[in-house]
Amino acid sequence: MPNRLAHETSPYLLQHADNPVDWWPWSDQAFEEARRSGKPVLLSVGYSSCHWCHVMAHESFEDEATAAYLNEHFVNVKVDREERPDVDAVYMEAVQAATGQGGWPMTVFLTPDAEPFYFGTYFPPAPRHGMPSFRQVLEGVQQAWTGRRDEVTEVAGKIVRDLAGREISYGDSLAPGEEELAGALLGLTREYDQVRGGFGGAPKFPPSMVVEFLLRHHARTGSEGALQMAADTCERMARGGIYDQLGGGFSRYSVDREWTVPHFEKMLYDNALLCRVYAHLWRSTGSGLARRVALETADFMVGELRTAEGGFASALDADSDDGTGKHVEGAYYVWTPQQLREVLGEDAELAAQYFGVTEEGTFEEGSSVLQLPQQEGVFDAEKVAGVRARLLAARAGRPAPGRDDKVVAAWNGLAIAALAETGAYFDRPDLVEAAVCAADLLVRLHLDEHAQLARTSKDGQVGANAGVLEDYADVAEGFLALASVTGEGVWLEFAGFLLDHVLTRFVDAELGALYDTAVDAERLIRRPQDPTDNAAPSGWTAAANALLSYAAQTGSEPHRSAAERALGVVKALGPRVPRFIGWGLAAAEARLDGPREIAVVGPSLDDPATRTLHRTALLGTAPGAVVAVGAPESDELPLLAGRPLVGGEPAAYVCRNFTCDAPTTDPERLREALNG
Repeated sequence: MPNRLAHETSPYLLQHADNPVDWWPWSDQAFEEARRSGKPVLLSVGYSSCHWCHVMAHESFEDEATAAYLNEHFVNVKVDREERPDVDAVYMEAVQAATGQGGWPMTVFLTPDAEPFYFGTYFPPAPRHGMPSFRQVLEGVQQAWTGRRDEVTEVAGKIVRDLAGREISYGDSLAPGEEELAGALLGLTREYDQVRGGFGGAPKFPPSMVVEFLLRHHARTGSEGALQMAADTCERMARGGIYDQLGGGFSRYSVDREWTVPHFEKMLYDNALLCRVYAHLWRSTGSGLARRVALETADFMVGELRTAEGGFASALDADSDDGTGKHVEGAYYVWTPQQLREVLGEDAELAAQYFGVTEEGTFEEGSSVLQLPQQEGVFDAEKVAGVRARLLAARAGRPAPGRDDKVVAAWNGLAIAALAETGAYFDRPDLVEAAVCAADLLVRLHLDEHAQLARTSKDGQVGANAGVLEDYADVAEGFLALASVTGEGVWLEFAGFLLDHVLTRFVDAELGALYDTAVDAERLIRRPQDPTDNAAPSGWTAAANALLSYAAQTGSEPHRSAAERALGVVKALGPRVPRFIGWGLAAAEARLDGPREIAVVGPSLDDPATRTLHRTALLGTAPGAVVAVGAPESDELPLLAGRPLVGGEPAAYVCRNFTCDAPTTDPERLREALNG
């Protein structure tokens, strides 16, 4: 019989709807039941494309005996971390503080007042590698709860007090200057992997936001070292197994330092951020590889992640059926020499050499992850394209990984920005149109009459969870990019509605600090607040960037001031932990450069001279520059006000820091003004 998860919209919760565990979703009713029954709460947090979440579910939550014990002694609560990042953040902070590490699945035991007292991540069904079995943990917690209740509640209270004392102290509310950004670059240089690109050791995550900072820093200062780190890292990732050499798109991370073997899940946010970064790398360098990867990643998002409603699904699973009914990580993507021979015949040897497939394999059981190793000699491009097409067609016949179909507002905002810009740069109106469709869905379904955002939807049905700071900031970022690309003022207007919520509901008026949840959101054991960029920009740094861009488009002083105060955290963290505040550093670069405001006026957007100036403006590398395009005296976008044609010709106006250059009708002069 299904449990209480059967009516949820989260694909992750629905995966557990038929468990014998009597799951509750996160709700007041679950904690009321814990108080009524006197039982502790087992909180299990994960997400649908998480490999070890599936493993623990199969081993423990599908096991009748384990489920019977859980149902007898605990109130069991399941949370999708992607739907409730606030719940995840609060308890992950507690797990990391207590154990020094965290991850998913996250397993936390709570009092009926939601105070945590015992923590872990994955627990195996039998003791191994020094880990207790899940049953041993359950029995130990149950004995402590029944035999030493006072001690347990005292521990829980102390943990909550300790968390409350971890309020962020981030220095002053002054944005970073030259000195801090140079210090951040120096810090990155020390952690840079000269041989393999990227930063730090294994596991290695794609540093998309750090690369964005490096590109902006190069554009502003001319630093060749910054550009070299960005370009080399992007090339190594694109040649590695972390990039899907057949279908495009990036996996979550590499388990090794060489980018060879990925953790095979593909997340929307990674691909949105990387698509945009490769497009910006092409804009800076003209790299053919960067152009190819940006377009292939955009096509992957539209082809594989787009939902029937026009939004973008969250993720593709790492695991899939290996053809024998067994779910195996990477089964969809890896190849043996024999499999190449079956598909390609005499071309198998060329494919093995080109893609680095060996007899011993680079992955498990003699299989290899496809890569593009650096090698001598020249390959016939036409022949390689044919081989790639045949392998892709053969792979399409394999059982595909599952897809998490929920639409997350924040991640769709990132995708909208990436697709709008990539479409504009490479003359792909279909990509811009895909961005507009996703933006339409967010406005139609996720925004209510007060312009408050819902975090998720699925199959055209909006979820019950309120948007958090990253949703408001990243959706605003997407809408601002659309305004620059399309010239449609409605997207600037919607961005303004969202950022007004940021100013009134997420900002600490005293300090200028930002919270991840709104002032009127559900109260948890603490109000989450994390300025560091991890897999995606933090809500804090995303808000700083969007507020800055909006201020440049509109001249709004409150938005500019809020952005500068929010960047105080970057001043404190940038020189110390630059790898974990990349988006904040990128926003700080934009602030130091102005950012520049470019107004392009012409008789119509179809006019060739107007289009050339608009495209030149979009291709300028000045950090965080904003673009408005439209007819002279149009009220569509504020930057167009008071900007006439010049001698009857379309013209571009460039301003920064309250001063403006003379308008120009010459695309070459505009290019020089934006790239120097």
